[in-house]
Parts: sequence; C-alpha cells; structure tokens
Amino acid sequence: MSDKPAGADKKIAAGICGILLGALGIHKFILGNTTPGLIMLLVSVLTLGILAPIMGIIGLIEGIIYLTKSDEDFVRIYVQGKKGWF
Repeated sequence: MSDKPAGADKKIAAGICGILLGALGIHKFILGNTTPGLIMLLVSVLTLGILAPIMGIIGLIEGIIYLTKSDEDFVRIYVQGKKGWF
C-alpha cells in the first residue's frame, strides 16, 4: 500500500500538463477545477491564439508549483482545497 495521500496521483499529470499544455487549461480539468479550465481554454481559443502565450505562461508557472509541492501540500491545497489559481 502506498504512503501517498489520496489525490497525490494527480500531481505529476497536472504538473506536466500545466507545463506542456498550459494554455488549454488541461491541468485544471485534471484537478476538477472546471471553471478555471474553461476560462483558460476559451481565452486561448476565442482570441485565436493571441492570448494563448499568456495562458501558457500561467500554466507553466502552475505546473512548476504543482511539481515542487510535497504530496501532502499538493493534496491539501489543490485537490481538497480546490484552489483555482496559482
């Protein structure tokens, strides 16, 4: 049995998706944050990609934050607490 808290398995997936696909908000959907995910996706798509680099930078920063948090902090803040941004 693993010593990781429930929800810690989402950390790697959300972090990598944040870094690689941040402009599309995929990392938000992985964590169950539908509204922030839709905001990022729609801003990127509806501006025809003009604002996608800004959303990408936000995703990059969030992905790095996710991956540098301990499993316990990640679960407490982003899985249980549903923190939407940064």
